[in-house]
Amino acid sequence: MSPVNSSISYTWRLSDKACVLFDLDGTLVDTAADFELVLRSLCLQEGVAVPSSVSIHATVSSGARALLGLAFDNDPANPRFESLLLDMLDRYEQQIKLTRSTLYPGMDRLLLELEQRGIPWGVVTNKPERFSKPLLCSLELQSRCNVLVCPDHVTHSKPHPEPLLLACELVKRQPACTVYVGDHPRDIIAGKAAGMRTIAAAYGYLPSQPCISEWGADLIVKDVKQITYSFWPDIKIST
Repeated sequence: MSPVNSSISYTWRLSDKACVLFDLDGTLVDTAADFELVLRSLCLQEGVAVPSSVSIHATVSSGARALLGLAFDNDPANPRFESLLLDMLDRYEQQIKLTRSTLYPGMDRLLLELEQRGIPWGVVTNKPERFSKPLLCSLELQSRCNVLVCPDHVTHSKPHPEPLLLACELVKRQPACTVYVGDHPRDIIAGKAAGMRTIAAAYGYLPSQPCISEWGADLIVKDVKQITYSFWPDIKIST
């Protein structure tokens, strides 16, 4: 299936054998507000300039080390970098309890449709379980999510397909019947390597390079409603 643009010109009708998996940060949940608060507090403590919201959004999907480097421009080999990283992660763990993260607009409706139709959905993320599981709990998603796969559960993280294949195994679905949604090139690489259909979330925390049109996704969407319409083109969604 060749890559297409964000205008929905065809549909993927999901059968009862289907499964939909999501990346976490920037795809299922908008978590930037938590990271901004944590990074701001650390920067103020250390007396350095706080990065712009735009730069933070563009870096979130690259992980904590990248966020820290954005603010402090430190060499990861420097012992000071590791100390700051541990401090930031501890702050983030506490912030999750009072999270400002939210589902993206239209996501709750999409998840409800999947649940009502008996189609399992889950999360496959490079975010450690230490943070992923409490975040889902804070958002009251833990009982709705059929599977959560984190780096703790596998030998290889994305872009390796192992986490996605494990998720399929756990929910007893075939990769060929599974759709993976992500906002980073590694998500699309992993999904394609696992033999899944892939959706690139243009509403997420896109890296500056490469351009999303070059990722090779089967579908690019500008918002969650487009995902819903691609599965069920006749569905009625209020604006």
